[in-house]
Amino acid sequence: MLSKFSSLLNQFRLSSSQENSRQHQNWGQHYYWQSVWVIAFLSVLMTGAIGWAKQQGRLQFLELLVYDYLVQLQPKQPIDSRLLVVGITEEDIANQKRWPLSDETIAQLLINLEKFQPKVIALDLFRDIPHPPGQEALEKVLASDNVIVANQLPSSSDDPGVSAPPRIPRERIGFVDLVIDPDNVVRRGLLGVGSSSGKRHFPSFALQTSLKYLADPKLALKFTPHSLTLGQTQIKRLQADSGGYQLPASEVAGWQTLLRFRSPSIARQVSLTDVLNQKIDPQWIKGKIVLIGVTAPSVKDTFPTPYSSVQTSGFEMPGVIIHSHLVSQILDLASGKQRQFWFWNLGEEWVWLGLWSVVGGVLTWRMKQLGHFILSLAIAVAGLWFVCWWLFLQGGWIPFVPALLGLFFTAVFTLAYKVVYQNYHDSLTGLPNRRLFLQRIEAFYHKHSHAKSAFMAVLFLDLDRFKLVNDGLGHLAGDALLFQTAQRLKSCLNIEHLLARVGGDEFAVWLPNLKDSKEAIALADLFQKELTEPFFWKGKEICITVSIGIAFDQYDSDSEPPELLRYADIAMFHAKAMGKARHEIFMKGMDTKAIVRWQLETDLRLALSQDEFEVYYQPIVNLQSLRIEGFEALVRWRSPSRGLISPDNFISVAEESGLIVPLGHWILRQACQQIQLWRQQFPNLSNLQVSVNLSGRQFSQPNLVEQIRAVLMELNLTGDELKLEITESMIIHNVEDAIALLHELKSLGLKLSIDDFGTGYSSLSYLHRFPVDTLKIDKSFVSRLIGEQEQEKYTQLVHTIITLGHNLKMTVIAEGLETEEQLKILQSFHCEYGQGYFFAKPLLRDDATELLAHHVQEENPPPFP
Repeated sequence: MLSKFSSLLNQFRLSSSQENSRQHQNWGQHYYWQSVWVIAFLSVLMTGAIGWAKQQGRLQFLELLVYDYLVQLQPKQPIDSRLLVVGITEEDIANQKRWPLSDETIAQLLINLEKFQPKVIALDLFRDIPHPPGQEALEKVLASDNVIVANQLPSSSDDPGVSAPPRIPRERIGFVDLVIDPDNVVRRGLLGVGSSSGKRHFPSFALQTSLKYLADPKLALKFTPHSLTLGQTQIKRLQADSGGYQLPASEVAGWQTLLRFRSPSIARQVSLTDVLNQKIDPQWIKGKIVLIGVTAPSVKDTFPTPYSSVQTSGFEMPGVIIHSHLVSQILDLASGKQRQFWFWNLGEEWVWLGLWSVVGGVLTWRMKQLGHFILSLAIAVAGLWFVCWWLFLQGGWIPFVPALLGLFFTAVFTLAYKVVYQNYHDSLTGLPNRRLFLQRIEAFYHKHSHAKSAFMAVLFLDLDRFKLVNDGLGHLAGDALLFQTAQRLKSCLNIEHLLARVGGDEFAVWLPNLKDSKEAIALADLFQKELTEPFFWKGKEICITVSIGIAFDQYDSDSEPPELLRYADIAMFHAKAMGKARHEIFMKGMDTKAIVRWQLETDLRLALSQDEFEVYYQPIVNLQSLRIEGFEALVRWRSPSRGLISPDNFISVAEESGLIVPLGHWILRQACQQIQLWRQQFPNLSNLQVSVNLSGRQFSQPNLVEQIRAVLMELNLTGDELKLEITESMIIHNVEDAIALLHELKSLGLKLSIDDFGTGYSSLSYLHRFPVDTLKIDKSFVSRLIGEQEQEKYTQLVHTIITLGHNLKMTVIAEGLETEEQLKILQSFHCEYGQGYFFAKPLLRDDATELLAHHVQEENPPPFP
């Protein structure tokens, strides 16, 4: 008999299997390959679209802004001690009282500088025409071999440019033209140009100045189609698509390089007046390069640079300072102190863009919450920026904007795909969900409504006892079971059929163009066969069954797809009611039961709000003294339209709908209030207890202990006046958590009882660990105590339960006691308490109070009834 109790727990069998690893791997691979294809497709699409936009120059403006910001963020470097800039300021022009300055002033400036032996003097002033007085003096000074003068290249046939002063040799002349980007910012330096014939080359002002300073025969200047060579140093020509540029070919004419700005101030600066008055340190000049140019804004020889957007004053940089930057850069390149800016080729840029597109897709696919998605995207953008900034410090300008757009748009489109996909598909199995299932049926339904002779069917499948697997082995096992179920169902279908997951453990199958009902029934039988084969999870074998409802309909009927699915659902519930593991075909009238149940649930909700429930109290009697020692609180529903309704007719609906939770709390509170009243009315009955049933839903509430504690404190009750009745099935599926909860309830001083013992899932190995006080024998056993030979086994079973309870130090209550013969048998077994119609039916509180008063007044109350 004891082995029978233990075997009730094992509702599915588990055994090891070689197939476990393969099934588990397939489950994970479904999600993996879906993500691979989606991310790969979107990444390729975004890479192609953004790469095309970059090549069309659509992203150049943004990329140049990023370049400016990178320049501004780089660490400021000290001034170049090789250079000195003599700036002609507004104050200098005011002191000279003229512009252009006279040849005499320029000559005196050069004479004063030559006194301190500069290595090179670079004059960034046009002197193509005389500005007397002092012409002869200036020509004499300009004849010095260390002076570089400026000219300007012709921009068109109508613009001849500006010539250098006469009688200056070619090697001491350099053009001062600057290259301006489409947004009017100077970021490039022009090192040289070639003649139309390509046979002659003209170095820039900065290049001629640098060559004069270096004055090394080994540093021969050589122009090649792709670079400019200074001895062993090769300076590559800037290409139309270098870095973030996407320029027309005409915009990169000549030998250009990207300016590598050191800081807004490249060199020490002095004014014209300072030099004329000889108020300068000779060491600033001796052996150095002295560049002379206009810094006064009124002359309009200033240009925007990457620093302009953050400057609070002097927003534009004078041309002479820009030439100084280029001179410093050429000198560093020639000496090997600095690398030239490098750029990726087109193929590398596409790989870079594709990589960040993939990153955006992967991050979005992996994130389950919007907050995590935004945070991960922000981290990715910060990482992208850091990589670009760090490489910029190493001399590399790689595209930031395309990679950012690839990351962002791939992430956004991946998110959009996930949202749309999850709206129409089940994320676990990848199957269509209820919404897509109905949409596809409806579309096909209306398209083929003319096919009057054809009809279709919907099969609704629900896994039997799935909750046992989910609770017993965990949600991962449940998920694996659902996925493997979907795979098996798909293997039974052809391309015309549609399979969907429409609920937790519910699947639906649509079968169009059926010839007769036998096809659907045959498929249902095939499903039954396939799903009875064992499933495997981590070496454990799981056996389940399935209940199937089938609904048929012709295309030209008045039924709609949602109704057809509902009919199949109703038929499935009918199959479960008939014993599970079978299929049932929907017949007219089945939906009436569903409507009745829905109406009952609606009335239940209304009854809760309108206080239509009553608590009845059935006495619990000491079988030896026949005195009342407690009551069980039982709920009844007094409906204005339905009359008095017993719990058997509505408790199951309340349990399924969740209404049992507020209803159970109301019953508990009513019972505690009645305990308080009886304690006041009958102060001598200190041992009187009231038992209240807890439902499975209530038992799983996380705040159950707090709710009960609050009621006890509010009514000033001690816990030993209240007994909670629970069933074995509520605690056996998660034993450790249940034991912990029972101990918490016991800490309130409550008494605990196992209700309907012997009818649920029993486990004698755990029973001794449950901190319960009472076993309650189910009335189905007590009702068979009639003394007949054929019922002897039930008598022995009841005796066994009573003995078991006593051995575990528990009291025993027999439910459903209705005859004197049953009373005598229970007394002979030393059962402590009884409850049933033999003593009294459940009573309203006033009747229960009257009965209790009668027993209190009588010192030896008469026996029941």
